[in-house]
Amino acid sequence: MLQITPVLAALKRHKVGTLLIGLQIALTLAIVCNALFIIHQRVTRVDRPTGVIEENLLTVRNEWTNAKGADLSALIRTDMQALRQLPGVQDVAVSYGYPLRGGGWDSNLSIKPEDPSRAIDAARFFGDEHVLSVLGAKLIAGRNFRADEVRMLDSHDLSSPSVVIITKALAERLYPDGSALGKPVYVGSSATPSTIVGITGNMAGFSAGTWTDATYNYVLLDPTVLVDKANAYLIRTQPGQLDTLTKAAPDALFKINRLRIIPDAENDGVRTFAEVRAQAYKDDRGLALMMGAICLLLLMITAAGIVGLTSFWVAQRRKQIGVRRALGATRNDILSYFLTENLVICVGGLVVGTVLAVSLSQWLVMRFEMQRVSPLYVLLGAVVLLLLGQAATLAPALRASRVPPVEATRSV
Repeated sequence: MLQITPVLAALKRHKVGTLLIGLQIALTLAIVCNALFIIHQRVTRVDRPTGVIEENLLTVRNEWTNAKGADLSALIRTDMQALRQLPGVQDVAVSYGYPLRGGGWDSNLSIKPEDPSRAIDAARFFGDEHVLSVLGAKLIAGRNFRADEVRMLDSHDLSSPSVVIITKALAERLYPDGSALGKPVYVGSSATPSTIVGITGNMAGFSAGTWTDATYNYVLLDPTVLVDKANAYLIRTQPGQLDTLTKAAPDALFKINRLRIIPDAENDGVRTFAEVRAQAYKDDRGLALMMGAICLLLLMITAAGIVGLTSFWVAQRRKQIGVRRALGATRNDILSYFLTENLVICVGGLVVGTVLAVSLSQWLVMRFEMQRVSPLYVLLGAVVLLLLGQAATLAPALRASRVPPVEATRSV
Protein backbone atom coordinates (compact mmCIF):
# COMPACT_ATOMS: atom_id res chain seq x y z
CA MET A 1 0.00 0.00 0.00
CA LEU A 2 1.14 3.54 -0.64
CA GLN A 3 2.08 5.12 2.65
CA ILE A 4 0.89 8.65 1.90
CA THR A 5 1.00 9.96 5.49
CA PRO A 6 4.76 9.56 6.07
CA VAL A 7 5.40 10.87 2.56
CA LEU A 8 3.40 14.04 3.21
CA ALA A 9 5.14 14.48 6.56
CA ALA A 10 8.54 14.25 4.86
CA LEU A 11 7.54 16.71 2.13
CA LYS A 12 6.49 19.27 4.75
CA ARG A 13 10.09 19.26 5.98
CA HIS A 14 11.34 19.97 2.45
CA LYS A 15 8.86 22.65 1.37
CA VAL A 16 11.19 24.69 -0.84
CA GLY A 17 12.38 21.77 -2.97
CA THR A 18 8.86 20.35 -3.21
CA LEU A 19 7.39 23.69 -4.32
CA LEU A 20 10.13 24.29 -6.88
CA ILE A 21 9.72 20.89 -8.54
CA GLY A 22 5.92 21.12 -8.38
CA LEU A 23 6.01 24.57 -9.99
CA GLN A 24 8.42 23.34 -12.66
CA ILE A 25 6.10 20.46 -13.52
CA ALA A 26 3.11 22.84 -13.63
CA LEU A 27 4.82 25.31 -15.98
CA THR A 28 6.11 22.50 -18.18
CA LEU A 29 2.63 21.03 -18.52
CA ALA A 30 1.10 24.43 -19.34
CA ILE A 31 3.67 25.14 -22.05
CA VAL A 32 4.11 21.65 -23.48
CA CYS A 33 0.44 20.79 -24.01
CA ASN A 34 -0.24 24.15 -25.69
CA ALA A 35 2.91 23.81 -27.79
CA LEU A 36 1.98 20.30 -28.90
CA PHE A 37 -1.50 21.55 -29.85
CA ILE A 38 0.04 24.37 -31.91
CA ILE A 39 2.42 21.88 -33.56
CA HIS A 40 -0.53 19.66 -34.50
CA GLN A 41 -2.35 22.65 -36.02
CA ARG A 42 0.68 23.66 -38.05
CA VAL A 43 1.32 20.14 -39.31
CA THR A 44 -2.34 19.90 -40.30
CA ARG A 45 -2.00 23.19 -42.24
CA VAL A 46 1.08 21.95 -44.05
CA ASP A 47 -0.77 18.81 -45.15
CA ARG A 48 -3.78 20.68 -46.56
CA PRO A 49 -4.54 19.72 -50.17
CA THR A 50 -4.06 22.38 -52.83
CA GLY A 51 -6.63 21.02 -55.26
CA VAL A 52 -4.06 20.70 -58.06
CA ILE A 53 -1.86 17.89 -59.33
CA GLU A 54 1.45 18.94 -57.82
CA GLU A 55 3.75 16.46 -59.57
CA ASN A 56 5.38 17.51 -62.86
CA LEU A 57 4.31 21.16 -62.49
CA LEU A 58 6.78 23.99 -63.11
CA THR A 59 6.27 27.74 -62.62
CA VAL A 60 8.36 30.37 -64.44
CA ARG A 61 7.89 33.98 -63.41
CA ASN A 62 8.27 36.43 -66.30
CA GLU A 63 8.44 40.23 -66.17
CA TRP A 64 9.06 42.43 -69.18
CA THR A 65 11.61 45.29 -69.13
CA ASN A 66 11.69 48.34 -71.38
CA ALA A 67 8.59 47.07 -73.15
CA LYS A 68 6.79 50.38 -73.43
CA GLY A 69 4.93 50.57 -76.69
CA ALA A 70 5.49 46.89 -77.39
CA ASP A 71 2.61 44.57 -78.08
CA LEU A 72 2.84 42.59 -74.83
CA SER A 73 -0.06 40.38 -75.85
CA ALA A 74 1.87 39.25 -78.93
CA LEU A 75 5.05 38.69 -76.86
CA ILE A 76 3.15 36.48 -74.41
CA ARG A 77 1.58 34.46 -77.23
CA THR A 78 5.01 33.94 -78.79
CA ASP A 79 6.38 32.73 -75.45
CA MET A 80 3.51 30.31 -75.02
CA GLN A 81 3.96 28.86 -78.50
CA ALA A 82 7.70 28.39 -77.94
CA LEU A 83 7.23 26.70 -74.57
CA ARG A 84 4.65 24.28 -75.95
CA GLN A 85 7.17 23.15 -78.61
CA LEU A 86 9.83 22.21 -76.05
CA PRO A 87 10.42 18.45 -75.71
CA GLY A 88 8.78 17.06 -72.59
CA VAL A 89 6.10 19.78 -72.32
CA GLN A 90 2.53 18.56 -72.01
CA ASP A 91 0.74 21.92 -71.83
CA VAL A 92 1.38 25.55 -70.84
CA ALA A 93 -0.76 28.29 -69.32
CA VAL A 94 -0.18 31.91 -68.38
CA SER A 95 -1.52 33.15 -65.08
CA TYR A 96 -1.23 35.95 -62.57
CA GLY A 97 -2.01 33.97 -59.45
CA TYR A 98 -1.99 30.28 -58.65
CA PRO A 99 -2.27 28.20 -55.44
CA LEU A 100 0.30 29.08 -52.74
CA ARG A 101 2.01 31.59 -55.05
CA GLY A 102 2.94 33.74 -52.05
CA GLY A 103 0.97 36.87 -52.95
CA GLY A 104 -1.58 38.00 -55.47
CA TRP A 105 -4.88 39.72 -56.06
CA ASP A 106 -7.99 39.31 -53.95
CA SER A 107 -11.45 40.76 -54.52
CA ASN A 108 -14.70 41.18 -52.64
CA LEU A 109 -17.56 39.14 -54.09
CA SER A 110 -21.28 39.43 -53.52
CA ILE A 111 -24.50 38.27 -55.11
CA LYS A 112 -25.99 41.76 -54.99
CA PRO A 113 -24.43 44.96 -56.34
CA GLU A 114 -22.96 47.40 -53.81
CA ASP A 115 -23.64 45.13 -50.86
CA PRO A 116 -20.43 45.40 -48.75
CA SER A 117 -22.13 43.97 -45.67
CA ARG A 118 -22.34 40.56 -47.38
CA ALA A 119 -19.10 40.75 -49.40
CA ILE A 120 -16.82 37.71 -49.35
CA ASP A 121 -13.08 38.08 -49.75
CA ALA A 122 -11.63 35.58 -52.24
CA ALA A 123 -8.35 35.00 -54.03
CA ARG A 124 -8.59 36.05 -57.67
CA PHE A 125 -6.54 34.14 -60.22
CA PHE A 126 -6.11 35.66 -63.69
CA GLY A 127 -5.32 33.30 -66.54
CA ASP A 128 -6.19 31.79 -69.86
CA GLU A 129 -8.27 28.78 -70.89
CA HIS A 130 -5.36 26.38 -70.23
CA VAL A 131 -4.96 27.16 -66.51
CA LEU A 132 -7.34 24.51 -65.21
CA SER A 133 -5.90 21.69 -67.30
CA VAL A 134 -2.28 22.63 -66.52
CA LEU A 135 -2.97 22.82 -62.80
CA GLY A 136 -4.92 19.59 -62.90
CA ALA A 137 -7.94 21.19 -61.21
CA LYS A 138 -11.16 19.29 -61.82
CA LEU A 139 -14.44 20.84 -62.92
CA ILE A 140 -17.33 19.37 -60.97
CA ALA A 141 -19.99 21.42 -62.73
CA GLY A 142 -20.25 23.64 -65.79
CA ARG A 143 -17.53 24.28 -68.33
CA ASN A 144 -14.07 25.72 -68.82
CA PHE A 145 -13.36 29.12 -70.38
CA ARG A 146 -13.45 29.38 -74.16
CA ALA A 147 -10.51 30.99 -75.98
CA ASP A 148 -12.75 33.86 -77.18
CA GLU A 149 -13.62 34.69 -73.53
CA VAL A 150 -9.99 35.27 -72.52
CA ARG A 151 -8.99 38.94 -72.42
CA MET A 152 -5.51 40.50 -72.45
CA LEU A 153 -5.62 43.75 -70.52
CA ASP A 154 -3.51 46.22 -68.64
CA SER A 155 -4.39 46.01 -64.94
CA HIS A 156 -5.30 49.73 -64.98
CA ASP A 157 -8.00 48.98 -67.57
CA LEU A 158 -9.37 46.00 -65.70
CA SER A 159 -13.14 45.56 -65.70
CA SER A 160 -15.43 42.82 -64.46
CA PRO A 161 -15.26 39.71 -66.69
CA SER A 162 -18.38 38.40 -68.36
CA VAL A 163 -17.81 34.87 -67.03
CA VAL A 164 -15.94 33.38 -64.07
CA ILE A 165 -15.18 29.99 -62.56
CA ILE A 166 -15.24 29.55 -58.78
CA THR A 167 -14.36 26.80 -56.32
CA LYS A 168 -16.93 24.59 -54.63
CA ALA A 169 -16.36 26.16 -51.19
CA LEU A 170 -16.91 29.64 -52.59
CA ALA A 171 -20.01 28.55 -54.53
CA GLU A 172 -21.54 27.12 -51.36
CA ARG A 173 -20.78 30.33 -49.50
CA LEU A 174 -22.27 32.57 -52.17
CA TYR A 175 -25.34 30.41 -52.81
CA PRO A 176 -25.88 28.19 -49.75
CA ASP A 177 -29.47 27.37 -50.74
CA GLY A 178 -28.85 26.16 -54.27
CA SER A 179 -26.47 25.66 -57.16
CA ALA A 180 -24.32 28.65 -58.09
CA LEU A 181 -23.90 27.49 -61.69
CA GLY A 182 -25.28 30.07 -64.12
CA LYS A 183 -25.87 32.57 -61.29
CA PRO A 184 -24.50 36.12 -61.16
CA VAL A 185 -21.67 37.31 -58.94
CA TYR A 186 -20.48 40.88 -58.54
CA VAL A 187 -16.70 41.23 -58.49
CA GLY A 188 -15.29 44.13 -56.52
CA SER A 189 -17.19 47.39 -56.94
CA SER A 190 -18.49 46.55 -60.40
CA ALA A 191 -22.17 47.14 -61.03
CA THR A 192 -22.11 44.59 -63.86
CA PRO A 193 -22.44 40.96 -62.79
CA SER A 194 -20.28 38.11 -63.99
CA THR A 195 -21.87 34.76 -64.76
CA ILE A 196 -20.58 31.66 -62.99
CA VAL A 197 -20.00 29.18 -65.84
CA GLY A 198 -17.98 26.57 -63.95
CA ILE A 199 -17.36 25.19 -60.48
CA THR A 200 -14.14 23.40 -59.64
CA GLY A 201 -13.19 21.25 -56.71
CA ASN A 202 -11.67 23.18 -53.84
CA MET A 203 -8.40 24.90 -54.66
CA ALA A 204 -5.93 26.65 -52.36
CA GLY A 205 -5.66 30.42 -52.38
CA PHE A 206 -2.51 32.35 -53.23
CA SER A 207 -1.09 32.34 -49.71
CA ALA A 208 -1.13 29.77 -46.93
CA GLY A 209 -0.75 32.38 -44.21
CA THR A 210 -3.54 34.82 -45.04
CA TRP A 211 -6.48 32.41 -45.13
CA THR A 212 -8.15 30.44 -42.39
CA ASP A 213 -9.33 26.88 -42.97
CA ALA A 214 -12.78 28.23 -43.80
CA THR A 215 -11.60 30.65 -46.52
CA TYR A 216 -8.55 28.71 -47.72
CA ASN A 217 -10.50 27.42 -50.75
CA TYR A 218 -12.25 30.67 -51.71
CA VAL A 219 -10.91 31.17 -55.25
CA LEU A 220 -12.29 32.92 -58.32
CA LEU A 221 -10.76 32.39 -61.77
CA ASP A 222 -10.93 35.40 -64.08
CA PRO A 223 -10.35 34.73 -67.83
CA THR A 224 -7.95 37.66 -68.11
CA VAL A 225 -4.21 37.91 -68.74
CA LEU A 226 -2.77 41.01 -67.09
CA VAL A 227 -0.09 41.95 -69.62
CA ASP A 228 1.57 44.59 -67.42
CA LYS A 229 2.10 42.25 -64.44
CA ALA A 230 4.78 39.70 -63.68
CA ASN A 231 2.85 36.69 -64.96
CA ALA A 232 3.83 33.09 -64.40
CA TYR A 233 4.08 30.53 -67.16
CA LEU A 234 2.69 27.30 -65.71
CA ILE A 235 4.21 24.30 -67.44
CA ARG A 236 2.79 20.78 -67.11
CA THR A 237 5.67 18.47 -67.96
CA GLN A 238 5.68 14.86 -68.98
CA PRO A 239 6.82 12.42 -66.27
CA GLY A 240 10.56 12.56 -65.69
CA GLN A 241 11.06 15.85 -67.59
CA LEU A 242 10.66 18.33 -64.74
CA ASP A 243 14.37 18.78 -63.94
CA THR A 244 15.30 19.14 -67.60
CA LEU A 245 12.67 21.80 -68.27
CA THR A 246 13.61 23.74 -65.13
CA LYS A 247 16.69 24.83 -67.06
CA ALA A 248 15.43 24.54 -70.64
CA ALA A 249 12.31 26.73 -70.24
CA PRO A 250 14.11 29.93 -69.09
CA ASP A 251 16.82 29.41 -71.72
CA ALA A 252 14.17 29.14 -74.44
CA LEU A 253 12.44 32.33 -73.26
CA PHE A 254 15.67 34.34 -73.20
CA LYS A 255 16.49 33.07 -76.68
CA ILE A 256 13.22 34.56 -77.96
CA ASN A 257 13.55 37.91 -76.20
CA ARG A 258 16.12 39.04 -73.62
CA LEU A 259 14.13 42.12 -72.54
CA ARG A 260 12.68 40.24 -69.59
CA ILE A 261 13.45 39.36 -65.99
CA ILE A 262 13.25 35.75 -64.82
CA PRO A 263 14.51 35.57 -61.22
CA ASP A 264 16.35 32.53 -59.96
CA ALA A 265 14.72 29.91 -57.73
CA GLU A 266 15.79 31.69 -54.53
CA ASN A 267 13.78 34.74 -55.65
CA ASP A 268 10.74 32.72 -56.71
CA GLY A 269 11.53 32.88 -60.40
CA VAL A 270 11.75 29.27 -61.60
CA ARG A 271 10.18 26.84 -59.13
CA THR A 272 8.70 23.40 -59.16
CA PHE A 273 5.39 23.21 -57.34
CA ALA A 274 7.11 21.22 -54.59
CA GLU A 275 9.31 24.29 -54.02
CA VAL A 276 6.24 26.52 -54.11
CA ARG A 277 4.59 24.47 -51.36
CA ALA A 278 7.78 24.34 -49.29
CA GLN A 279 8.15 28.12 -49.48
CA ALA A 280 4.50 28.72 -48.61
CA TYR A 281 4.68 26.61 -45.47
CA LYS A 282 8.24 27.52 -44.43
CA ASP A 283 7.04 29.53 -41.44
CA ASP A 284 4.68 26.79 -40.29
CA ARG A 285 7.45 24.18 -40.42
CA GLY A 286 9.85 26.53 -38.65
CA LEU A 287 7.36 27.22 -35.87
CA ALA A 288 6.60 23.52 -35.44
CA LEU A 289 10.31 22.67 -35.19
CA MET A 290 10.92 25.50 -32.73
CA MET A 291 7.98 24.44 -30.57
CA GLY A 292 9.16 20.84 -30.67
CA ALA A 293 12.65 21.88 -29.55
CA ILE A 294 11.19 23.95 -26.70
CA CYS A 295 9.06 21.01 -25.55
CA LEU A 296 12.05 18.66 -25.61
CA LEU A 297 14.23 21.14 -23.71
CA LEU A 298 11.57 21.73 -21.05
CA LEU A 299 11.07 18.00 -20.54
CA MET A 300 14.82 17.46 -20.21
CA ILE A 301 15.14 20.30 -17.68
CA THR A 302 12.20 18.96 -15.68
CA ALA A 303 13.63 15.44 -15.66
CA ALA A 304 17.04 16.78 -14.61
CA GLY A 305 15.42 18.76 -11.78
CA ILE A 306 13.58 15.69 -10.49
CA VAL A 307 16.75 13.57 -10.65
CA GLY A 308 18.78 16.23 -8.86
CA LEU A 309 16.25 16.78 -6.08
CA THR A 310 15.67 13.06 -5.47
CA SER A 311 19.42 12.39 -5.44
CA PHE A 312 19.90 15.20 -2.90
CA TRP A 313 17.17 13.80 -0.67
CA VAL A 314 18.65 10.30 -0.87
CA ALA A 315 22.05 11.66 0.18
CA GLN A 316 20.46 13.53 3.07
CA ARG A 317 18.48 10.51 4.30
CA ARG A 318 21.08 7.75 4.09
CA LYS A 319 21.09 7.23 7.86
CA GLN A 320 17.26 7.32 7.99
CA ILE A 321 17.11 4.80 5.16
CA GLY A 322 19.61 2.59 7.00
CA VAL A 323 17.45 2.70 10.14
CA ARG A 324 14.40 1.65 8.13
CA ARG A 325 16.38 -1.18 6.58
CA ALA A 326 17.56 -2.28 10.06
CA LEU A 327 13.94 -2.28 11.26
CA GLY A 328 12.97 -4.68 8.49
CA ALA A 329 12.17 -2.49 5.45
CA THR A 330 12.94 -4.27 2.20
CA ARG A 331 14.53 -2.77 -0.86
CA ASN A 332 11.13 -2.67 -2.56
CA ASP A 333 9.77 -0.68 0.40
CA ILE A 334 12.45 1.99 -0.02
CA LEU A 335 12.00 2.06 -3.78
CA SER A 336 8.22 2.36 -3.39
CA TYR A 337 8.61 5.17 -0.87
CA PHE A 338 10.62 7.45 -3.18
CA LEU A 339 8.43 6.68 -6.19
CA THR A 340 5.37 7.51 -4.11
CA GLU A 341 6.96 10.74 -2.92
CA ASN A 342 7.62 11.82 -6.50
CA LEU A 343 4.12 10.76 -7.52
CA VAL A 344 2.60 13.05 -4.88
CA ILE A 345 4.71 16.00 -6.08
CA CYS A 346 3.85 15.28 -9.74
CA VAL A 347 0.12 15.04 -9.09
CA GLY A 348 0.14 18.34 -7.22
CA GLY A 349 2.12 20.01 -9.99
CA LEU A 350 -0.16 18.57 -12.68
CA VAL A 351 -3.28 19.90 -10.95
CA VAL A 352 -1.80 23.40 -10.91
CA GLY A 353 -0.42 22.90 -14.42
CA THR A 354 -3.85 22.01 -15.79
CA VAL A 355 -5.23 25.32 -14.55
CA LEU A 356 -2.25 27.17 -16.03
CA ALA A 357 -2.60 25.31 -19.35
CA VAL A 358 -6.25 26.29 -19.72
CA SER A 359 -5.47 29.89 -18.73
CA LEU A 360 -2.61 30.11 -21.21
CA SER A 361 -4.81 28.68 -23.95
CA GLN A 362 -7.52 31.23 -23.21
CA TRP A 363 -4.95 34.03 -23.38
CA LEU A 364 -3.72 32.78 -26.76
CA VAL A 365 -7.31 32.64 -28.03
CA MET A 366 -7.97 36.23 -26.96
CA ARG A 367 -4.62 37.64 -28.06
CA PHE A 368 -3.84 35.74 -31.26
CA GLU A 369 -7.28 34.32 -32.24
CA MET A 370 -5.98 30.75 -31.94
CA GLN A 371 -8.08 27.70 -31.19
CA ARG A 372 -8.62 26.64 -27.59
CA VAL A 373 -6.38 23.74 -26.57
CA SER A 374 -8.05 20.34 -26.69
CA PRO A 375 -8.49 18.56 -23.32
CA LEU A 376 -6.87 15.54 -24.98
CA TYR A 377 -3.57 17.42 -25.21
CA VAL A 378 -3.74 18.44 -21.55
CA LEU A 379 -4.38 14.80 -20.61
CA LEU A 380 -1.59 13.60 -22.91
CA GLY A 381 0.84 16.13 -21.43
CA ALA A 382 -0.09 15.09 -17.90
CA VAL A 383 0.49 11.42 -18.66
CA VAL A 384 3.87 12.16 -20.30
CA LEU A 385 5.04 14.24 -17.34
CA LEU A 386 3.82 11.66 -14.85
CA LEU A 387 5.76 8.89 -16.61
CA LEU A 388 8.76 11.18 -17.03
CA GLY A 389 8.74 11.99 -13.31
CA GLN A 390 8.62 8.35 -12.31
CA ALA A 391 11.38 7.44 -14.79
CA ALA A 392 13.58 10.29 -13.54
CA THR A 393 13.10 9.16 -9.93
CA LEU A 394 13.86 5.53 -10.63
CA ALA A 395 17.67 5.73 -10.69
CA PRO A 396 18.04 7.70 -7.39
CA ALA A 397 15.35 5.50 -5.79
CA LEU A 398 17.25 2.35 -6.78
CA ARG A 399 20.39 3.79 -5.19
CA ALA A 400 18.40 4.46 -2.02
CA SER A 401 17.08 0.90 -1.97
CA ARG A 402 20.67 -0.39 -1.96
CA VAL A 403 21.65 1.51 1.22
CA PRO A 404 22.70 -1.22 3.73
CA PRO A 405 21.25 -1.50 7.27
CA VAL A 406 24.71 -0.88 8.72
CA GLU A 407 24.38 2.75 7.58
CA ALA A 408 22.24 3.30 10.67
CA THR A 409 25.21 2.74 12.97
CA ARG A 410 27.48 5.28 11.23
CA SER A 411 27.84 8.80 12.54
CA VAL A 412 26.75 11.69 10.42
